[in-house]
Amino acid sequence: MKMFFSQKRETGSMPEEDLSPVALQDSIEKTRRALDMAYAGFDNALDETLIDSYIYEINSLQKRYKHLLNVAAREMQCADESLNVHSPARALVGHVFG
Repeated sequence: MKMFFSQKRETGSMPEEDLSPVALQDSIEKTRRALDMAYAGFDNALDETLIDSYIYEINSLQKRYKHLLNVAAREMQCADESLNVHSPARALVGHVFG
C-alpha cells in the first residue's frame, strides 16, 4: 500500500496566525492603502480586462471604506453619548437644578 502522507511530525517553526481582532482604525488604513494601490494600478493598466478588474476592485474597496467609516462614526457617536450621560458637569447640573 502506498503512503500518500508522511506520518512523521515536523518540528519546523510555523508562523502562528494572528487571530486577535483587528482594530477599526487599522482596517480603515489598510483599506485606504489598498484603494490607493488600486487607483495606481488602474492608471497604469493598458489591457481592457485588467481595467475592468481594477474598476471592480475600486468599487469594492470604496464600499468597504464607506462601511468602515460609518462604523467608526457610530462608535464615536456611542462614545460621545456615554460620556455625556455620565459626565460630572451633567450630574452637578442635574443635582443643582433637580
